[in-house]
Amino acid sequence: MHFLDIAIFILYLLGMLGVGLFFLRKNKSTEDYFVGGRKMSSLHIGLSVVATDVGGGFVIGLGGLGFLMGLSGSWLLFTGLIGAWLAGIFLIPRVFDLGKKRGYLTFPQLLADIFNPKVAMLAGLISAISYLGFTSSQLLAGAKLASSTFDGLTLNQALLIMGIIAVLYTSLGGMKAVIYTDTIQWIILLTGLIFIALPFTLKNVGGWKAVHETLGKEFVSLGNVSWQQLVNWAFTIIPIWFVGMTLYQRIYASRNEKSARRAWFIAGLFEYPIMAFLGVILGMLSRVAIEQGLIKQYTVATIDPELGLPLLLKTILPVGFLGVIFAVYFSAIMSTSDSCLMASSGNILADVLRKHKARKSLRYSQLLTLFIGILALFLAMKMENVLELMLLSYAFMVSGLIVPVLAGLFTKKPNSLAALLAMISGGLTTTLLEFTKQPLPLDLDANIFGIAVSLIFYIVTALINGAFSNDEY
Repeated sequence: MHFLDIAIFILYLLGMLGVGLFFLRKNKSTEDYFVGGRKMSSLHIGLSVVATDVGGGFVIGLGGLGFLMGLSGSWLLFTGLIGAWLAGIFLIPRVFDLGKKRGYLTFPQLLADIFNPKVAMLAGLISAISYLGFTSSQLLAGAKLASSTFDGLTLNQALLIMGIIAVLYTSLGGMKAVIYTDTIQWIILLTGLIFIALPFTLKNVGGWKAVHETLGKEFVSLGNVSWQQLVNWAFTIIPIWFVGMTLYQRIYASRNEKSARRAWFIAGLFEYPIMAFLGVILGMLSRVAIEQGLIKQYTVATIDPELGLPLLLKTILPVGFLGVIFAVYFSAIMSTSDSCLMASSGNILADVLRKHKARKSLRYSQLLTLFIGILALFLAMKMENVLELMLLSYAFMVSGLIVPVLAGLFTKKPNSLAALLAMISGGLTTTLLEFTKQPLPLDLDANIFGIAVSLIFYIVTALINGAFSNDEY
């Protein structure tokens, strides 16, 4: 990699770290740190939401899907559009005013009011563990990118570099740093992919005609996906918009309900069709390049599909442009890792330890964020596949939380004991099925069975424990 490219990338990293240091002085309380003072605009919130949801894991992962299945991989983010708009219509009107009135910092604090503190603590623990996994998946995505771009840089060395920068600026600056850097990073991401990566890759492989000539017809079809895959994606992605701590933090950070809802509609459109098709098309072009022999020493059978595009860009981009694109990918990765890290530390501080009102709560928040970031870094060193780790984390959280959340928000008499048992049974079912690797009926995802078990436990327990009456358990 040329010195100019390295210099551009280093300047980008120093800029992100500078934002964290700037907001270190601006944060005066845990409310500033975790929800940005509740004064953020719809544009900043919307770009931050989409940057968080479609971060490095999806950018790298979408490229891998495009490499493996073509345009049909875009359906993954269509579920993001559906989830964002459903949450904008049904969720935000129910939680915004209550969150502002009660001063919520986290999503489980809502459950404490609906159910009781025990439910909130368990929800906080499930959310914290899941976001620890999300953070690790983003760090792994960054390390894969760096190790494939810099000659002689190992995956673990890249993880350390990526982790130190992301963890430092997040733990220093808090939510304001996260949201403002997300806005910058998302603009960098879209500009770089649309105006640099896409035209250069199209030109070097011979245009869209070469795609049709090199790849099978299934790659340029939207029907190259099974109904089971669509169902699995839907049950994993759509519910996250109702249980995601990062999303509740942004609802609470919005100026008003109207701004929050507008932000969610903006985020949905950026997810699909913009980012969905951009990601898979670039992945397809990387496969064409390998078939044409543009990426030396690799074949379709031997390359990691998630690394196809970074390796292609390293091969074809002229000096200066590679540094920009490298910053583009890191911007996507860091925009998600910082948010997930904030979510996990917020859950531990406010919902598990309940130290958010302590005299030194701001300092506790920063130290806890730093500790969880280091833990996420070590977890990333033990994993190999970005999309797999990310979707597993999604599934664990969704299967444990979606039933109690929907019951709490949309039934007249939520039941606390039923909520506790639903969380435990749903999360455990999905985790056991994932780790035992048992073949499941109709090739459906373990998450679907986890949600089903959670729903059964909630209904049966609520009926036995008082026909959906609230309790003091």
